[in-house]
Amino acid sequence: MDFSAIFMTCVSFFGLVLAGLLIISPPVSQVDYIWRKPLVGSVFALICALGSLAAVFPNACLRGFGSVNKESESGLIHFGFRTRGSDSVSDSGVLRGHHPTCGVFSSHVFRVGGKVFCATCSGLFLGGLLSLVGVVAYSFGGVTLRGGALLVGFVGLTAVGVGLLQSVLIKVPRSLVRALSGFMLAVGAFSVLVAVDTLVQDLSLDVFVVLLTLLWLMTRVSLSRWEHDGMCSKCDLVSCVLEVDDEKIGV
Repeated sequence: MDFSAIFMTCVSFFGLVLAGLLIISPPVSQVDYIWRKPLVGSVFALICALGSLAAVFPNACLRGFGSVNKESESGLIHFGFRTRGSDSVSDSGVLRGHHPTCGVFSSHVFRVGGKVFCATCSGLFLGGLLSLVGVVAYSFGGVTLRGGALLVGFVGLTAVGVGLLQSVLIKVPRSLVRALSGFMLAVGAFSVLVAVDTLVQDLSLDVFVVLLTLLWLMTRVSLSRWEHDGMCSKCDLVSCVLEVDDEKIGV
């Protein structure tokens, strides 16, 4: 049992409740700044851009943390690990769509034009791009929600909740469902931010929602790792790409 994932999930949903209370009963802002929307929008846009890049180039991020030590010409990533029965890296030490090719994770990826992509990361990428366009239009283009902030806020809260718990509650072995959950998480976080900003118009609470967005993303990664660990614990392969110094890593 991954207690860190459970703790982060509890904190994330507590944050969802607080965001919901802000939407239902928004406090009266005492001080508003003309640069509030551009500043918050810029920070959130940066998160969307970096998150989309991380979704497209997850192996580059892993290399940044020292997890990957070799990349072949075909774009397949080999982890530096010692197999249980050999001193060399076996054919099972290959990642596609940053998942191993053992077949256990086939529902976590999909193929387009002969290439393999992670379903959840693809959804996060598309959701991040849409959120990036939306936050730019809202923060710099003069786009407003008018009377729909309450509805947008609760749709966003629901989307974030589903995006967080998809791997726990929705056991559908389809990559499309995983892609949709990633998309919903990204767009849902954007919807909550815009709704809170429209109703409250307070810099500190906008920053609170931005920090919640980061927490939600980290929680989704933690839950994915927990799910992967559970799948790997039932696997009887002799050697595995996820076995690094006798410790499993989640991707």
